[in-house]
Amino acid sequence: MPEFLDPIAGFGVTFSTMFKKPVTEFYPEQKTPTAPGYHGRHQLNRYGDGLEKCIGCELCAWACPADAIYVEGADNTDSERYSPGERYGRVYQINYLRCIGCGLCVEACPTRALTMTSDYEMADDNRAALIYEKDRLLAPLDPGMVAPPHPMAPGATDEDYYRGAVSVPTDNA
Repeated sequence: MPEFLDPIAGFGVTFSTMFKKPVTEFYPEQKTPTAPGYHGRHQLNRYGDGLEKCIGCELCAWACPADAIYVEGADNTDSERYSPGERYGRVYQINYLRCIGCGLCVEACPTRALTMTSDYEMADDNRAALIYEKDRLLAPLDPGMVAPPHPMAPGATDEDYYRGAVSVPTDNA
């Protein structure tokens, strides 16, 4: 084929696609479901009575290859108890500018405090807003849960919490 016909062949591709129906996603209006096992935004989970599952062990931060997680643990006291164990995560931050969504932090968590949701809408025009603090990462309180700090469920031990035997308290009044 002579070289002067090459641009005409390129225009042929353009001309043939001009009359095809466009493939358009109507993203903000119609959200498609994510694939099973999709790694989206992280979530710090709670026990049935509202206490936090995070014990401030910092294993998630150690496991993170992108150094996107910062955890600062503190000791629980009898007057201020945030988790059933001796410690809790006083400061918990995830920098989504660095997070690669690998899920190694979830695998490293010994209490299943950290999981990943299917939420993928985390875009922002402010870099500081993409560093999620503990208040944005904690799971919402279900009905019947009490926000910490509060004492452990009456008669419950650390092992009861670990086994998941503590549920939402019910009022019989």
